[in-house]
Amino acid sequence: MNHSGNPHMTLFFAVMFVFNMAASFVHPVTPTIIQTLHLSDYMFGVAMAAMMTANFLFSPFWGKLNDYISSRRTMLICGIGYAIGQVFFGVARTELQFVLARMFAGVFVGGAYVSFLTYVVNCSDVNVRGRNMAINATVQSVASSFGYFVGGMIGEFNVFLSVWVQAATLAVTAVCFFLIMADDSTEDICQLKGSVLAKECNPFAAFWNCRRFMTQLMVLLFLVYGFCNLGYMAFEQCFNYYIRDQFGFTSGYNGVIKAGLGVISLIANSTICMQILRKNQVSRSMVKIMTICSLSTVGVILLDRIIPFVLVNVLFFAFYFISLPLLQNMIAELGRGDGSNLIMGAFNSTKSFGSIFGSLFAGLIYSINAKLPFVFGFVAFALATLMSLIYWRLEQKQKART
Repeated sequence: MNHSGNPHMTLFFAVMFVFNMAASFVHPVTPTIIQTLHLSDYMFGVAMAAMMTANFLFSPFWGKLNDYISSRRTMLICGIGYAIGQVFFGVARTELQFVLARMFAGVFVGGAYVSFLTYVVNCSDVNVRGRNMAINATVQSVASSFGYFVGGMIGEFNVFLSVWVQAATLAVTAVCFFLIMADDSTEDICQLKGSVLAKECNPFAAFWNCRRFMTQLMVLLFLVYGFCNLGYMAFEQCFNYYIRDQFGFTSGYNGVIKAGLGVISLIANSTICMQILRKNQVSRSMVKIMTICSLSTVGVILLDRIIPFVLVNVLFFAFYFISLPLLQNMIAELGRGDGSNLIMGAFNSTKSFGSIFGSLFAGLIYSINAKLPFVFGFVAFALATLMSLIYWRLEQKQKART
């Protein structure tokens, strides 16, 4: 088996870095494309919701298919499929074409990210698996920030050039994945049956199957995570469009801001987050972090000048990204045991629902008032704060009884 010191796994992470960069090339130019094509303001949210819906529906399918055809073949198919989807996106000129292109890409995006995780788990020795999982998460977040920057800079020359460079890069990395990855299939392809795929690839099954493992604390934690993701997606999707629509920022400024936020978030995670984990005060700290996120959204709603607006956003994004590994740690601790895979699957599905409905609502209500998605984000984070407070108090009571 490979590990992070093996050239094959090192090459895998290197190609994955380029792939994740390319996946973000279009994000900073999307607001400009929407306005250039004279599409409705709500399209920034509707298009993302369409993509995330397809992602959610097809991720279990690709995960199961990996067992039969291997992650390397899935990455080849999904990387090229994603690239074709972005070509469709580049030539789309109507709202319907825009949405269909994003849905087509979403089918393959889900397979790519499922395959990343599957390959790291299957091809890492037990003693380095945890480290490789951490590298996987770090590569995705850091590469995404750099991708925003590169895509934004390319968009300064021509916004559609970012789309074509993205499609070409995705296709090339798909081939590279196929050449460098090992075959990690575990089942004979001859045993693959359509009835098995239909039964085991139901994206809603994760919630239903883990119901017997649910506790009061776990339900509260799912609510915290659900409201948190709902608010973040509304906030994040609106932010990209808002700074273009209200301040007239070009794609280059969008890319620079997002890259800066990525660096700040990385620093915050490696300092504040690590300190919280070392002190083992995660649930208590989560209440404070959610409170800061809620209050910072109030600042975004009230502030209209560019510099204060951006600074308050920096505060929000920094503390939101601190919350993610803490929430993952909390659910992993609660979900230990036989049902851990089911619970983590439901946890990931909760994130998908937040991405879908947060993006959709943000787009729809932005057309009414540009500040409304931020108000929606505030309500979601206020509810997340309340749920985290109830969680912490219930946890304290349970500890007092034992």
